[in-house]
Amino acid sequence: MKFMKLGSRPDTFYSAESVRTVSSEVSSDLIIEVKGCKYLLHKFPLLSKCLRLQRICCESPERSQHQIIQLPDFPGGIEAFELCAKFCYGITITLSAYNIVAAQCAAEYLQMTEDVEKGNLIYKLEVFFNSCILQGWRDSIVTLQSTKAFPLWSEDLGITSRCIESIASKVLTHPSKVSLSHSHSRRVRDDISCNGAESQRHKSTTKGWWAEDMAELGIDLYWRAMIAIKSGGKIPTNLIGQALQIYASRWLPNISRQVKANQGATSDSDSDSTGEVSSKHRLLLESIVSLIPSDKGDVSCSFLLKLLKAANILNASSSSKMELARRVALQLEEARVSDLLIPSLSYSSDTLYDVDIVLTILEEFMLQGQSPPTSPPRSRLGFERRRRSRSAENIDFEFQENRRSSSASHSSKLKVAKIMDGYLQEIARDINLPLSKFIAIAEKIPDFSRLDHDDLYRAIDIYLKAHPDLNKSERKKLCRILDCKKLSVEACMHAAQNEKLPLRVVVQVLFFEQARAATVGGKVAELPSNIKALLAAHNIDPSRPPRTLSTTTSIRGDDQWSVSGLKSPKSRTSTLRMKLAEDDLDEYDMNPDGLGRSSKFKAFCALPTGPKKMFSKLLSISRSGNEKN
Repeated sequence: MKFMKLGSRPDTFYSAESVRTVSSEVSSDLIIEVKGCKYLLHKFPLLSKCLRLQRICCESPERSQHQIIQLPDFPGGIEAFELCAKFCYGITITLSAYNIVAAQCAAEYLQMTEDVEKGNLIYKLEVFFNSCILQGWRDSIVTLQSTKAFPLWSEDLGITSRCIESIASKVLTHPSKVSLSHSHSRRVRDDISCNGAESQRHKSTTKGWWAEDMAELGIDLYWRAMIAIKSGGKIPTNLIGQALQIYASRWLPNISRQVKANQGATSDSDSDSTGEVSSKHRLLLESIVSLIPSDKGDVSCSFLLKLLKAANILNASSSSKMELARRVALQLEEARVSDLLIPSLSYSSDTLYDVDIVLTILEEFMLQGQSPPTSPPRSRLGFERRRRSRSAENIDFEFQENRRSSSASHSSKLKVAKIMDGYLQEIARDINLPLSKFIAIAEKIPDFSRLDHDDLYRAIDIYLKAHPDLNKSERKKLCRILDCKKLSVEACMHAAQNEKLPLRVVVQVLFFEQARAATVGGKVAELPSNIKALLAAHNIDPSRPPRTLSTTTSIRGDDQWSVSGLKSPKSRTSTLRMKLAEDDLDEYDMNPDGLGRSSKFKAFCALPTGPKKMFSKLLSISRSGNEKN
């Protein structure tokens, strides 16, 4: 870093009984009070360079040997005043990026201009500031950072704006052409090979060399500097995103821990300081959100969710939360389940996690999906294809691009479905989670996005265990989102023995497992001993494959499982009809027009012979058990 020395005399200032003075053969005739500190000085060296002191002395007549001047609002305090006083005495002073702002403000206050004396302090400070400070990267950062102590003075003197312009111009320049500090210059230039080309390994690091140094700035100065950098239009938006992540990781660490610690504050002073800290963090967070580039992928989804979690904890504005939710939705397929577990601090809800904000993100994500484009009409005549214009080729190219983007959208929905099922498994453990919110998230996922329902079944099983007080209708409503046809063999075996599932779900699971084995012509999966005994009681050998499906009847693929049961004996059908009539149906199984019972009956009448016996036995066992209770 650069520095400048002025003056040649040795330092002769000293303290005597809380008074600062300068050793001299001439007795002092001026007392100056600055911030409670007294200085015994001489009029001649000071008045010859300070126009303000000249005017004060002229306006106040001498009443004693020492004329007293009070400067209570002196910018920079006693350090800055002593720096100016030493310059007046010709004592050597050292100026650098750390004290030049204070010196400039003090010199302006004392009016040490060229009108008083040629080569005065203000002129020399301006020369050093323009020729050295603004030319160096690190010097500009430190100087800008020091303006925070004198915001009004720095703005009026143009120090802040000039530093920001200098920083922005250097960010837009290659680091090899920027005057850096020794350590930083060596770190950056080590990433550049001898021929001047950047190595691939450190290419991204070299391009974002400025981010860590700028992270030292306060949020107000950082925001202004980033706006200036973005307005230049030369920095890739992904580097802007990386810089924001570096800044947030420095100034927003462990927000949740800080809030929990602050919640334990009991005194009024502690609560006031806690509110002040939260307010600063809230302003910082909202400023970072306003700086996030608009393009997708400029910042990671994990980073956006961490900001959203911090926004929830700090009670940020609703506009900031919605903006973050919209940005997360753009790249929700990159999210991790742990990042989606945003703590809920709402007084109106007792849930552990903020499910509403995740539901909002999911809704925003689904709104982005577009239906796959249809194929363009083909030309009827062959010569029309040979005479295609350039514009037609461009249209076809755009069509292919749209197809690719649509495929990517479909792929992202498959990933999001997997993520949401994992999220459901986590929030299902919350005993305060309402059933409606669990179902709302599960139903937001399109049917085609779930290739299997194993993860969804696992989430339902966890919810049933965490909420044992659910009644029969609620359990049926919960299980309605489950598609038994999409369960794996392992999931079917688990569901068949799950006592918390409604009986009809267990029946469907057992049936589809039998139908699946019959469809593929394979063997039934290994069943538990109690189910084996039940099958054996009805002369069904689980080790032998079920009868193959009829191939003489053409039916839909979803209904192929019902073919083998179309010619069942009347006695078995009547038995099943009786069991179905005995089983009471709640409002969720019956449509208002009364078609619910009829449709259920038709479905069960279409079962294969073997499963019919087993289902009748299951239903009768359940009914007899209920009657005993």
